[in-house]
Amino acid sequence: MRTQIGIVGAGPAGLLLSHLLHLNGIDSVVLEARSREYVENRIRAGVLEYPVQHLLIDSNVGARMQAEGLPHNGIKLRVEGQDHRIDFKALTGKHVMVYSQHNVVQDLIAARLAAEGHIVFEAANVSVHGFQSDAPYILYEHDGCQHRLDCAIIAGCDGYHGVCRDSIPAGVLRVFERDYPFGWLGILADTPPASEELIYSSHSRGFALLSMRSPTVSRLYLQCAPDEDIETWSDDRIWAELQTRLSREGFALTEGAITQKGVTQMRSFVVEPMQCGRLFLLGDAAHIVPPTGAKGLNLAAADVAVLTRALVAWLRHGNTDGLNAYSETVLRRVWKAQRFSWWMTSLLHRFASHTPFEHRVQRAELDFLFSSSSASTALAENYVGLPLVV
Repeated sequence: MRTQIGIVGAGPAGLLLSHLLHLNGIDSVVLEARSREYVENRIRAGVLEYPVQHLLIDSNVGARMQAEGLPHNGIKLRVEGQDHRIDFKALTGKHVMVYSQHNVVQDLIAARLAAEGHIVFEAANVSVHGFQSDAPYILYEHDGCQHRLDCAIIAGCDGYHGVCRDSIPAGVLRVFERDYPFGWLGILADTPPASEELIYSSHSRGFALLSMRSPTVSRLYLQCAPDEDIETWSDDRIWAELQTRLSREGFALTEGAITQKGVTQMRSFVVEPMQCGRLFLLGDAAHIVPPTGAKGLNLAAADVAVLTRALVAWLRHGNTDGLNAYSETVLRRVWKAQRFSWWMTSLLHRFASHTPFEHRVQRAELDFLFSSSSASTALAENYVGLPLVV
């Protein structure tokens, strides 16, 4: 089989890339190791930046998001029971949208299949070859048969644990990473959110976050040890800790049945460059951010926007400038998002290694944020989303 762009991974990055390429008359094939049912129902991030919302709307896959998504004009920062609201609308004129990643994936799959796009689910033993030449190809197994996909470009959208990044020869990539000394214990609960906006809480017992996936489903998080044993956390213990860390006079946290819980380690990760020959890395295959700043899915969409533009310029006009500059271009935004995510994480979490001096500095940083319109505006600008190309 032959196509113009071979895409490994049917997450948001791979599907959005295939969709945008189709709108520009460029063929692609998407290979995904998991089943369609699994991909469409795995719960991930749920906050879309303003530019990403418009990317989906402008490419005709934003209708359900506009109908069912929850626009948020701000967030609340709660410090030891006192609230400060960051008003995105007043400070930037923009908003974010709470719309779960699995809904974005469902919308993109529906669009690709409606356009007779080629997605191969349950593609096993995927391997990428020849990307340092002008004839790259992908090998995979499907329905018990070996297949070869010849293409002009390979897009590695297969996540942190995928095969694409690891296929790049040793010595090409430089890795930048940081592991944080804590994780997030996250739950999904069948209960209406106790707040119309996200609440980020800095508490002496640790960070907590009140988020949501819909008007009837809450998503909540607790700072915990990175190797926390989830089996030691009963539902009652989780709710008691959330009640403590999110407490404020006049606030009532609604409880309900917990349908999902797990622990995620907090880490930052970037590889440079994000390309090797005709293999281009996008999304989690190239970078991971701590979820505090809500940047993971949004960074992947920005990667897609840049690569799409570069591929159109090359395949339509023979201009390779965008492809050659892909890594340099996207990394400018990646590192800005890393900085913001690191800053939000450092601002709101408790670090066991911190001295009393460092605790005071952290509190002074929060006090400055609450008293300075410029500081609040900087947070708002980063949170609602920098331009897709910076």
